[in-house]
Amino acid sequence: MTRKLTIGTRGSKLALWQSRHIAQRLRETGVVEVELEVITTTGDRLVDRHPGQMSTKGIFVKEIEDALLHERVDLAVHSVKDLPGELPAGLTLAAHPERVDPRDVLLTRDGSALEDLPQGVVLGTVSLRRRAQLLACRPDLRFTDMRGNVDTRIRKLEAGQVDGIVLALAGLQRLGLVDDRCWPIPVETCLPAPGQGILGIECRTGDDEVITALKRLDDADARREVTAERTVLAELDAGCLVPLAALARIQVGCMVVQGLVARPDGTEILREERQGSPDAPARLGHEVADALKSRGALELLRAARESARGQLPADG
Repeated sequence: MTRKLTIGTRGSKLALWQSRHIAQRLRETGVVEVELEVITTTGDRLVDRHPGQMSTKGIFVKEIEDALLHERVDLAVHSVKDLPGELPAGLTLAAHPERVDPRDVLLTRDGSALEDLPQGVVLGTVSLRRRAQLLACRPDLRFTDMRGNVDTRIRKLEAGQVDGIVLALAGLQRLGLVDDRCWPIPVETCLPAPGQGILGIECRTGDDEVITALKRLDDADARREVTAERTVLAELDAGCLVPLAALARIQVGCMVVQGLVARPDGTEILREERQGSPDAPARLGHEVADALKSRGALELLRAARESARGQLPADG
């Protein structure tokens, strides 16, 4: 491809790493010229504002998607876990490169495991999904909002503002920040957000030249897994601010799809799991979502949205 491609990206270190990584992958496939355009999103501008004053769905991607639709940029690289369940008309996720570790990680100053933390320690996270599941294991834990990018939150930990922080392990791996202070949390304890550990490369549906170039980066297993997980997300009409989790893994020719909805305080956890062919990821996602609905998941999510006032998702 001789056409120059422009990647729209946020300005955080993680977003820039992801976009530069995909730019290099594209160059290796023969794309001659790739450049980045940094775009400030609503989430970046209003990180200290009360989200009750705005819609929280897609606040970290809307301006980038607008730039795509208006042909200011040609593609965008997202952490799939940050995307709403449905994309705007005219846009598609053309590629999902290989998945990295989807687990959450507990980061403390001494590398403590969850079970070794003293009673009543304070953990920093804005995620109700993480809070609910960790409280189900350790009701004594206390939580405080921890906003900002990965570096900002690590600095707050080092300054003693909290006893630990909970992040996506994938972000730390991509930034080269995994060290002996990190304790990966088993998925049995904390099921990840839908799409965690997977990048999604978004472009216009009618841009065949870009779609063809991006397809060279697509990983079949990552695409199947993210399809199942995002089906659970879409079927439950959930967003970033509610305690919903989903994880699909392909093992020896079988796909296992897990879904979870929780009460924000961790006192009620609904889990469902289905297994089947990796060639039917959407069907398995539908089955998990339907099973959760039959057990009252929609009512729990409605209650969680009320509790989510004052929360705002952030990188990591």
